[in-house]
Amino acid sequence: MKNLKLSAIALLAVFSFYSCSSDDDSSDDTSPDVKRAELYASNNSNGNITKYDVKDRNNVTSKTFLTLSLDSEGIFYDGSSDEVTQASRSLLQLNSYADVSVTENGALINANLSSAANLVSPRDIAVNGNIYVVADNADVDGDPDTADGRFFIYTKSSNGFTLRNTVTVNFKVWGIEFIGNDLFAVVDATSDLAVFTNFAASNTTNATVEASKRITIEGIVRTHGIAFDGGTMILTDIGAAMGAGSDTDGAFHVITDFQNKFNAVANGGIMAVSGNQVRVAGANTFLGNPVAAEFDAETNTVFIAERANAGGRVLAFT
Repeated sequence: MKNLKLSAIALLAVFSFYSCSSDDDSSDDTSPDVKRAELYASNNSNGNITKYDVKDRNNVTSKTFLTLSLDSEGIFYDGSSDEVTQASRSLLQLNSYADVSVTENGALINANLSSAANLVSPRDIAVNGNIYVVADNADVDGDPDTADGRFFIYTKSSNGFTLRNTVTVNFKVWGIEFIGNDLFAVVDATSDLAVFTNFAASNTTNATVEASKRITIEGIVRTHGIAFDGGTMILTDIGAAMGAGSDTDGAFHVITDFQNKFNAVANGGIMAVSGNQVRVAGANTFLGNPVAAEFDAETNTVFIAERANAGGRVLAFT
């Protein structure tokens, strides 16, 4: 485990890990490949974006880009367009920023694409093609005793982001992740995980819908962050959100061969820890409130945004 960054501010958003070969700047097929391994983090303390160069884990460098947002959660990097998209909790909109790979440290960046201010309390972004889904955990019905949340479904074009429709669900939302066309969503304040099969195509109008399937992940107290790559699912457990011991009770679960294991559990059932999951926890992990995660299958590295310790850390586990 490594500390990629120790900061006085909490890094709260999900990370996008990007590693590729690129020869876009030259038509010479004999030119050498350029390997990039980058981690993008959104900050809910000031709305800025930090890019970590993690190609050499022993020499991690970073750049921070200033935005007009004062609070942002949810972030996605598109390598094909070199754009970072962020959900602003202060501006209540999606914003995309171009040419981030060549932007200088400390630069103020302006959005090249935006949505209208449709959002209320955005927490995470999941992307499938030109479909951008934002998990919004604002209380929908105004009754704090009933669990609910919304998914705002946007389409992206060269003109910006257009809100296509909004889906309301009967549980609190936080982290979301597309696996193919299926949207997986953590059920906040529980240890459950839900899936909406063929999400974007099946939900094209404003409606209240139920998950296609919902199961309990044994061993988790309160899940938050979610990441998937190469057949492996990562789910974070924040434990108690506050109070004594809340800075040491965090964890994350690793579920290999996830889709087969998930499919083997009946709707409403429990995925047992034994034989299915590996739990990473303990004082030496510095996990107290791991609010977001990303996973890179190629290097078998789990990245965690940890809020409760040292004012916020980005942790890497291999």
